[in-house]
Amino acid sequence: MPSRCISKQTLQRLPTYLSYLRSRGEDASKYVSATAIADALGMNQVVVRKDLASISTSGRPKVGYVRQDLILELERFLGYDNADDAILVGAGKLGKALLSFDGFLQYGLNILAAFDTDPKAVNSQVGGKMILPMDKLTDLCQRTKVRIGIITVPGEHAQAVCDLLIKSGILAIWNFANVHLEVPPGILVQNENMAVSLAILSNHLKERFSTK
Repeated sequence: MPSRCISKQTLQRLPTYLSYLRSRGEDASKYVSATAIADALGMNQVVVRKDLASISTSGRPKVGYVRQDLILELERFLGYDNADDAILVGAGKLGKALLSFDGFLQYGLNILAAFDTDPKAVNSQVGGKMILPMDKLTDLCQRTKVRIGIITVPGEHAQAVCDLLIKSGILAIWNFANVHLEVPPGILVQNENMAVSLAILSNHLKERFSTK
């Protein structure tokens, strides 16, 4: 019986395995091993083997996993087979880009609507998603029981938006604002800090070129 309590590091790697398996297409071999996945992704074989064992018991020695079955197990574990609804606050350039992205459903996320204070944006559509005024937010959250909120507002407004989302019943927040959010116990905040990501990329380049 695979463990349902896995480390954050393992959870962060599982979508990478799923993306690789999906990319192989219908003509790929029926079976795939943890070793083959590790080699293809340039990862440690022991790490990949342990990660897969934490969510699946279908692997067979010297045979591996039935590729399609492993895809389904990963999708089920990650919740990709059952889309969670979300709302987005901040219909600026980044918010509109996220609204226009049509790939969220394959990752189990369905953005119901967006909210903004800009009269020019309100009551328009982006990517088939309606942009509504802020005073409609609480009512929509309570009616639809949505539990995920996406914040794409400027940093100085992020905490106020966060407080409103929590008051409206949101339990998990995907934060794109470059600020630390204060939340009560039981509320999950996942930060997407582009500055941190850029710093990691820049540091990697410096290390590569400093060795030459």
